[in-house]
Formats: sequence, C-alpha cells, structure tokens
Amino acid sequence: MSDIVIPKNYKSQLNLYETQVAIKTVKDFFQGLLAERLHLLRVSAPLFVDPTSGLNDNLNGVERPVNFHIAAQGDREAEIVQSLAKWKRYALQKYGFQPGEGLYTDMSAIRQDEETDNIHSIYVDQWDWEKIITKEERNLETLKETVRTVYKVLRKTEKYMSIHYDYIEEILPHDIFFVTTSELAEMFPDYSPKEREYYIAKAKGAVCIMQIGETLENGKPHDGRAPDYDDWSLNADIVVYYPVLDIALELSSMGIRVDKKALLDQLQKAGCPERAELPYHKAVINGELPLTIGGGIGQSRICMFFLRKAHIGEVQCSLWSDEVMETAKENGLQLL
Repeated sequence: MSDIVIPKNYKSQLNLYETQVAIKTVKDFFQGLLAERLHLLRVSAPLFVDPTSGLNDNLNGVERPVNFHIAAQGDREAEIVQSLAKWKRYALQKYGFQPGEGLYTDMSAIRQDEETDNIHSIYVDQWDWEKIITKEERNLETLKETVRTVYKVLRKTEKYMSIHYDYIEEILPHDIFFVTTSELAEMFPDYSPKEREYYIAKAKGAVCIMQIGETLENGKPHDGRAPDYDDWSLNADIVVYYPVLDIALELSSMGIRVDKKALLDQLQKAGCPERAELPYHKAVINGELPLTIGGGIGQSRICMFFLRKAHIGEVQCSLWSDEVMETAKENGLQLL
C-alpha cells in the first residue's frame, strides 16, 4: 500500500538540478564531519550476503529479504542486505580496527515489505557506522555521549545549509532530550507509540528515545527490534519534529551491540533461541567479535529534512505506485 500527503501550499524551493546539487552538499558535509567526530574510516560494504551466515538484518523480525541465485556458483542463494548491523562487527575485526576506531559505509538496501509513504521507500540508503568500544564503555553514558556527538553533527549540518540556502532556517534545538520508552509510555499512557513520538518530538524539537525492543508494562514493546544486534537496554533513536509534514521524523537509529548475555537473553525473549547456532551468533557468544556501538543514519531522510522537502521521492530514486506519481504530478511535486 502506498500513500502520499501534500502539505497545504507546499512548493519546493529548488528545481531538479538545484536539488541534486543540494543533496551532494548535504551528504559531503555531513559524512565528512561525522567521520571526523566519531573517528571513522570509510570502507566498502556488501550489497548481498549468504543467508546461512546469519549476517542479514531481520529488522522487526517479519520483513522478507530480497534473494536471488548465482548461476556461476551452482545456483547458490544470496540475499540483498537489509542493513549492515552485523556485518560491520565482522569487518572491524577482519580489518584490524582497535578500540576507539570505527568504520562507516554507504548502505543500499531493498525492503520489499515496506509500507511506503512520504518518508518510507522500498529503497533504503543510509550511512552505516560501527565503532569498537571497551567492556568498561559498554554503558548508558557511552550511548548518550555518542548520541550527543551525532546530534551536534546534525545541528552543524543544518547551520551549514542555512548559510548556503536562504530559505532554510535553523529549527533544531541546541540540546537533544533523552527519554526511555517506558518513561514515554508514562507521559502519554493513552496514546500509541507513534503518537507518543509525535507529541514528545513536537514539544522538545529533538528527542533521543532509548530502550527500544523490551516489553513495556502493557505487554507490548514500543517498537520491534531484531534480538541479535542492539542490546535493547542500550539502544536509541534520534527523532526530530518536522514542521513541513507536522510529523516526528526518525533520522538515526543506533545502539551498543549485544554481548553474549544480552544476545542469549533477547533470543529467548524473541522466541528464536535456535539462532544461537548461526555462525555470527556463535562468534558473539564465543567472544570472537569486538564489543561495539553503531548505527544507521538515513541519507535520504536527512536530505529531505535539511532541504525541507515534502516527500522522500524528491531526494532519491525509487519506484512509486501510479496513484502516487499522478498525485505528485497534479500537485507540482517532482519525484526523482
């Protein structure tokens, strides 16, 4: 199902050519500053993986990865990545990174089960990053400090774009507000998780929502999280209020990754303890992979936000339904 919302009196301030220039400006500035502040080295990353490795991301646990068969390898099956959350830990070890050092990469994915709308596409492009931490750094303060660093890069990018483009005004607050999913449920007990995110984002401007995946007092999690990459007690989403669409917009998801204890515990809670036998999971359990913190930052999402676009299709190439394309055309919305 596809859906599209056209904000009242919306008109892009940039034509198609100018938009392409602006997208490059955002991406070049943001990724350069992010790499500098988090001490990250850019690396190449896979587009597909072996499905038997356990390396692919199960996301919320229900999305089907896109697969194909390799003729030259006896019709061996391969899966398009849904994210690189697990692969990055392998890469950090394989490439010889040390504590305090990390990597980032361009991640492209196809999510065929995505419900598309103004901010969701079946094509996902993000910066995936991962950094080695010590056992002593595996705590809430490390998570919060990393969130603050990423948020500062977002604010500096907004300031940079506001200097280059007169129509862009700075709207991000100076500080990001931290809240757990259980605290959010207490603040807004009569609302759904998405409604809670909207009200807190509109009130604070920018929020870091922590502890996503664990079951709340009502017996349901705030949102789904695969049990085998983030530690549910040490993860977070950066969500901002986006006035163009009057929504809460998630720009980044990150977390301290599972260790042996967290992995086994979360696999049990998720009802899939058998995954512990997969190669990746065995490597975590046996302590063969470094302890890490990492995340993903939506490239099209931040371009959409900083350029004040109404639809993600204005900043990325994807496939949309005939109805969406027609509605966009009728309202002067130029999808790439």
